[in-house]
Amino acid sequence: MDGNGRWAKKRFLPRVAGHVKGVELVREMVRACLERGIQYLTLFAFSSENWRRPQEEVSLLMQLFVKALEQEVEKLDRNGVRLRVIGDLCRFEPRLQDLIRQAEAKTAGNTRLDLTIAANYGGRWDIMQATNRMLITRPEKREGWEEADLEPHLSMSFAPEPDLFIRTGGEQRISNFLLWQLAYTELYFTTTLWPDFDTAEFEKAIASFQQRERRFGRTSEQLVGKTDA
Repeated sequence: MDGNGRWAKKRFLPRVAGHVKGVELVREMVRACLERGIQYLTLFAFSSENWRRPQEEVSLLMQLFVKALEQEVEKLDRNGVRLRVIGDLCRFEPRLQDLIRQAEAKTAGNTRLDLTIAANYGGRWDIMQATNRMLITRPEKREGWEEADLEPHLSMSFAPEPDLFIRTGGEQRISNFLLWQLAYTELYFTTTLWPDFDTAEFEKAIASFQQRERRFGRTSEQLVGKTDA
């Protein structure tokens, strides 16, 4: 969800105003997913590299995170949304960690939409932590590991691999997000800044996805034959 700061700067507002507006867009995207029957929505809210930003901005982002959890969890729960937060959460202050645990527990039984927030998350970190956990399960094993051995330990092991990756704000890179999981994901880049990425923009991304042929290593002819069968 890129472009909050630039959105604010264009309007001669402090950067935090862009982040506040960005939180409002999260609500709209959750509604859009619920209306369309989309089952999984994962949002990259704060990367492990974002700690390098000015301390004042990081502090304001943490306050926004706390406020969003305090104000939104009840609504998510009423609408059947399950909330999860992935990433290295130990760096967050205890109050924020407690709110995350409470939100996850409260919404654990919901099934309409899995909403995942990636916070202090990095794809490389995810692969490394999963590798370490995998090795602990079989300390005597030295070789012969397979992908299926690692995948249960990844942060997103509860979800299928993403169909569509959307990045707003004009940058055309993944930026250390779900590196393992995005192997066959369709990528969609837009110059629209996140606070302006409304439902109409979301529809454009979905329409682009629907026009693509997903072969997963097969040929087009194989896909046609499979459909005809």
